[in-house]
Amino acid sequence: MNSLHSLSLQEARHLHLAAQGLLRAPAKRAVYQDLISCISRMSLLQIDTIHVVARSPYLVLFSRLGNYPQAWLEQALAQGELFEYWAHEACFIPRDDYRLLRHRMLSPERLGWKYNAQWVADHQQAIAELLQQIQENGPVRAADFTRADNPKSGWWDWKPHKRHLENLFSAGELMVAERRNFQRVYDLRSRVMPDWQDEMHGISEAEAIRQMLMNSARSLGIFRAAWLPDYYRLKRAPLTDFIADAQGAGDLVAVNTEGLGEMWLHRDYLPLLETPLQATHSTVLSPFDPVVWDRKRALELFNFDYRIECYTPEEKRKFGYFVLPILHRGQIKGRLDARMLRQAKQLEIKNIWLEEKTRVTARFVVDIRRAIERFAAWQGAESVAILQAPDTLKDQWPALWTLD
Repeated sequence: MNSLHSLSLQEARHLHLAAQGLLRAPAKRAVYQDLISCISRMSLLQIDTIHVVARSPYLVLFSRLGNYPQAWLEQALAQGELFEYWAHEACFIPRDDYRLLRHRMLSPERLGWKYNAQWVADHQQAIAELLQQIQENGPVRAADFTRADNPKSGWWDWKPHKRHLENLFSAGELMVAERRNFQRVYDLRSRVMPDWQDEMHGISEAEAIRQMLMNSARSLGIFRAAWLPDYYRLKRAPLTDFIADAQGAGDLVAVNTEGLGEMWLHRDYLPLLETPLQATHSTVLSPFDPVVWDRKRALELFNFDYRIECYTPEEKRKFGYFVLPILHRGQIKGRLDARMLRQAKQLEIKNIWLEEKTRVTARFVVDIRRAIERFAAWQGAESVAILQAPDTLKDQWPALWTLD
C-alpha cells in the first residue's frame, strides 16, 4: 500500500478525536440541534441503564456538548429524529439510518439472544393479542403488565409480556415511541414510522453493510481495517472489497502511522492534515463511549487498557463498578470511580488512577479539576468529595470542594 501521508501516533489520536467531536472544548453553549448533529457525527449512541452517575447516553453527549438539558435526548426520540435498535448494541440512531438496519429486523433470528424464535412460535396467540391491545389502546411499557402472582393488579403475567415486547422490538414490529423515566414505551411500527414501506424505501443487505462501513469510517475518522466492523457489530463484513472500492472512489486515503503502520483516513478529514491539530478538551468519558467501547482499539490507539467492570464480580474488579476514562488534551491519562449522591447533591469520587506515564503538571491539575467540576455541576451537584486520589493530586486539591 502506498501511503500518501505519514502521521505521528498523536496526530492519529487527534484525527480520531476530531471525528468524534472530542478534540476541542465546546465553543458555545449547546442548542438542541447540536445534540442531533452530535449523534449523527458518531452514527450511534449506545444505551445503558446504569445510573450511579448520569446514564451513559447522556454522559457521552455531555463529553462533547458540555452543559445541556438531558431532556433533549427524550425529545429527539419522541419527535422521531432518532430511533432505537440493535446497532453496536442497543443504540439511539438517526432516523435517516433506519434503512441500514431494517434487514436485521426482517431476519431477527440472526440476532442471537436478542430474538427467540422458539418463544415466538410457542406464544403466537398471546403475541397477537398483545399487538391487538396496542393497536386498540395505544403504546405500552413493560411495567404496565403485572406479575401472575398478583393477578388483581393487572391482566397479564409481567415476565412473559416483557419477553413478547422485546421479541417484537427485535423483529421491528414494535418500536420505542418514547421513554418515560428512561423506560421504553412501545408502539406499532406503523405509527412510529408511518411513511416507511419496505418495497419503496428498503435497500439490500449488501448496500446496508456498505453504508454502515462508510458511517463507521467517517465516525472513526482514522482506523485500521480490523477496527471497522465492530462499530455496528458486523459479522463477515466484506472489508477488503469495501476498502478497495472506497479508496478507488476517493472516500478513503491510505496513511502510515507511527507504531500502527497502515491505516485509512476518511476523506472528510483530509483538510485537517494541512495544519497541526491542537487538542484542548479535557473531560470524563462514559465506559460506553465510542472512543473506548472497543477495548483493542483503545489499547492500540491510546495505549489505554480498559475493561468495563460493572459486569465483573466485585472481588475480580481491578478498579471499580463504573469507572470513567479521563481525556486530557488528546490523550487518555487516567480513570475515576465516581457516584452521584443525588439527595446530598454531591459527586463522590471514590478513587482516581493515573496512567503510568502521566505527568502531573500545573495545567493538568487545573484542567482535570475543572472537568470534574463541570461534570458534577451538570448533574446538579453542589459539592465534590474526593475519597482517594494519587498523592500528586491530593497535595493540590482539597478533600471537599463546594461548587460555585
